[in-house]
Amino acid sequence: MSATEWFQARLRTGDKNERKVPVASDAPAKGAAKSAPKPSARTTAERLEATLRKADEALSPRALRRVLAAMQSVIDPRVSEVEGGRRAHAIAVEYAAATPEERRDFWALMSEHFAADAQKLKTARDQHQAAVGTPDEGQAELKLRRALVSPRMRLLQRFAVEPAGMRFLVDLRAELLPGLKGDRRLLALDAELEQLFSTWFDVAFLELRRIDWNSPASLIEKLIRYEAVHDIKSWNDVKNRLDDSDRRCYGFFHPRLPNEPLIFVEVALVDRVSDGITPLLDEAAVPVPPARATTAIFYSISNTQNGLRGVSFGDSLIKRVVETLQDELPRLKTFATLSPIPGFRTWLAKNAPDMVARLDEKRAAEIGRLVGSLPPTADRLLAAVDAAASLDPKSPLRQWLLQCAAEYLGRSLVDGTPADPVARFHLGNGARVERLNWVGDPSPKGHKQSYGLMVNYLYDLKRLDRHRDWLAQGKVAVSGDVDSLFFKKA
Repeated sequence: MSATEWFQARLRTGDKNERKVPVASDAPAKGAAKSAPKPSARTTAERLEATLRKADEALSPRALRRVLAAMQSVIDPRVSEVEGGRRAHAIAVEYAAATPEERRDFWALMSEHFAADAQKLKTARDQHQAAVGTPDEGQAELKLRRALVSPRMRLLQRFAVEPAGMRFLVDLRAELLPGLKGDRRLLALDAELEQLFSTWFDVAFLELRRIDWNSPASLIEKLIRYEAVHDIKSWNDVKNRLDDSDRRCYGFFHPRLPNEPLIFVEVALVDRVSDGITPLLDEAAVPVPPARATTAIFYSISNTQNGLRGVSFGDSLIKRVVETLQDELPRLKTFATLSPIPGFRTWLAKNAPDMVARLDEKRAAEIGRLVGSLPPTADRLLAAVDAAASLDPKSPLRQWLLQCAAEYLGRSLVDGTPADPVARFHLGNGARVERLNWVGDPSPKGHKQSYGLMVNYLYDLKRLDRHRDWLAQGKVAVSGDVDSLFFKKA
């Protein structure tokens, strides 16, 4: 089978079991929460003492005792790290063959039987508190740190000894995440996995690698599978995105997952800040010669591993890519995104009455006449802007929708951070809201998310730290054009 035939076959069939990760989103994969098995009503301690299992329990008490003994043997202090890793690998093999309900029992055992010793922790904490400000404070802190290291942490570390152990742990956490809300006993296990991953996947240990048309076919297949912003629809589509002339694609890789991009970014080299995704995805568009390109547009950033949720390396990826592009193409001066606004439509549905109330008397009357309601109502307005693509450039409805989008991106904060997940990602990296683009994404997905609106976030490398400081103070960095769209405060 030729490469073309192979790709066409993959694009026709796909892998229906694979999950896509929303860009810069903390949400689990779609459908994951629905499939999460329910926890048993009895604790594992109660089940370990029992003889028979109940109908809602997966592993029998005998099997539960056997698995617990196997886990305890992994961290036996008399066992070498290599032997502990071998034993952990055997548990991972058994876990792989288990049903979802049986896997939950593995999680429960890790969660309930490998916690830090409560009495030792209390003693160490009391001693540290008493030693604060004395010469013994350092020694007391050391004892407290040691007491905080749970046997569960050592167990998880042993799983990573084997080459396939990192893959096992990342996948385990991906399965675990949807069940956290239903079973708070799993929170400590999740927290320790995230803590380990934050260390193991620190950007200092990651390799930035360019992905192009000469990359292995299996790697390009992963781009198709994991693309989370603009679906790759054909052989020509993926080839266009990896074109050597005006396109670049880069990903972060970890030595233990050598052929698996953890996150990747797709870049278009153009001569101006792009205002719509259609030209960028147009396979017939004439490419801008790299020597003439002045602007790099990051038009798609996709995380690939649900299990690494909470581990941030997007900021470093963009910085590294900018440095790489500047070295290759010194004429590049502008670095910006063309991003979706995935939470806008949902937010506006809830906040439309407040946005209507912010209209001045003259604009309210104009809009009221257009929607057939004086004063205009939120329901009438939302119905009218549903056909956003057909609105005249001078329409007051269009202006109102842009103002609402500006308010959402520039002023809507939740616990001090932007409400929109993509905005949270880029603004947290120090970018600023540069420009709103009318019907930047005319696809059904774009219409469903944001009435087709897209946004440019500008990465001004000299002002990233300043913008992050502003965000920490509850102020979003925006351009003058976006600032002019804000509703005037009464």
